Parts: sequence; structure tokens; C-alpha cells
Amino acid sequence: METISAIAAIPVLAGLALALLFVRRSFLTKGGAIAMAVRIYQRVPGRGWAPGFAKFNSGRLSWYRMFSYAVRPRLTLDRADLKVEQRREPVGAERQVFPSSVVILCCKAPDEQVEIAMTRSALNGFLSWLEAAPPGAASDFFDND
Repeated sequence: METISAIAAIPVLAGLALALLFVRRSFLTKGGAIAMAVRIYQRVPGRGWAPGFAKFNSGRLSWYRMFSYAVRPRLTLDRADLKVEQRREPVGAERQVFPSSVVILCCKAPDEQVEIAMTRSALNGFLSWLEAAPPGAASDFFDND
């Protein structure tokens, strides 16, 4: 009887874990967020992408992993320090991961290089947010289009 109870508890626990992910996402995205993937590992070309969502908070962009229970962002980008160096389409193995509507931005933050992927419609909002930076802080990206 104990074995049957233990086996019956597995789907219940899995359901609770999944429900917790949805509650976390709805709590963190209250007020709006965009879907955005970040390349967190760069050892293998085209691999290392993690899905997530980003939220704009005045001069910062906070990125949260999709399948994580963490309440704090995994990555925070400060608009004043962020420079977009390149815009590109998915290549190689990335084409299998992302739909054709995704654009990848290669950005430079003070301590690291960051690659972010988002849809073209989300890109418009991201670039508007970046363009709203104080004078001198915006990227040279807009001249290279």
C-alpha cells in the first residue's frame, strides 16, 4: 500500500512543481515582459542558449531563466553600459533552435560579451528602450543598419 501511495504522489509532486513555475512567471512578469533567450555557455558554437523572459525596469533589463525557481534575475543589463556591436540571423545549429523571426544581438556589457535572441517585434521594443538612454550612452548600432 505504501508503494502505491508513493507512486501516486509522483504526478502530484510533478504537477505542483510545474504549477510553481507558472506562478513564478506570472508574478515576475506582472506589468509586462518579453520572451528572450540568452546564450549562457559559449564553448560550442551555436549552443548554450537558455530560454527566458526579460523585464524592463527603468535603466535596467532583468533576464530570468524560463525553467528556474529563482526569484532573482540570472542576468541584469544596465542600459547606460550596454553596447550593441552586431545584429545577425541564427546560423548553423541555431537555425534548429530558433524560428526565422528571431534576431540575435551581440552586445558588450562592462564585464562580458552577451548574446541575446528575440523576435523582431521584441527587438523593436528593446531598441526603443536602448535608444531612450541618456545622451552618449546609446550604442553605435543604429548607424550600422
